[in-house]
Amino acid sequence: MEAIGTSAVAVGGTLMGAVITHFFQRLASRRSELFARSEALRQERIATYSSFAAAAEDYRHGQADRWYRKQQDPDGESFITARDEAHRLRAATRQVLYRVKLLTDDREVTLAAERAYQCTRDVSTARDQAERDALDVRARRAIEAFVAHASLLVR
Repeated sequence: MEAIGTSAVAVGGTLMGAVITHFFQRLASRRSELFARSEALRQERIATYSSFAAAAEDYRHGQADRWYRKQQDPDGESFITARDEAHRLRAATRQVLYRVKLLTDDREVTLAAERAYQCTRDVSTARDQAERDALDVRARRAIEAFVAHASLLVR
């Protein structure tokens, strides 16, 4: 009789150990899944935010080139080429802006990205060199502000 009691305690202990082990393994697995998911999102944000900043900088340079070519010869081939390139850069920047919006729920980051895009777009509308320089500085600062806001989400 004593052997049956000992066996029952051993089987019960084994079952309880298996259940507890299963519970803790599921918990560890879930934590690991959540960490992997958050790290993947972090990496995607880093890639997208830096792509947006790079695209906005390229667009800013394209807008400046467009403005200078227009001042030289508004009907010339170099202006038309610069204008077309600025339009291509605008579309590329807008595409990355959409990715920024998809990857963040932080309103400040989204607003900073939209402001950087809008300020950059305005560079080619300047009436004179002083206004162009001021708009260019405003665009550069808006891009830097976006990077400052976005960096808080990836640290």
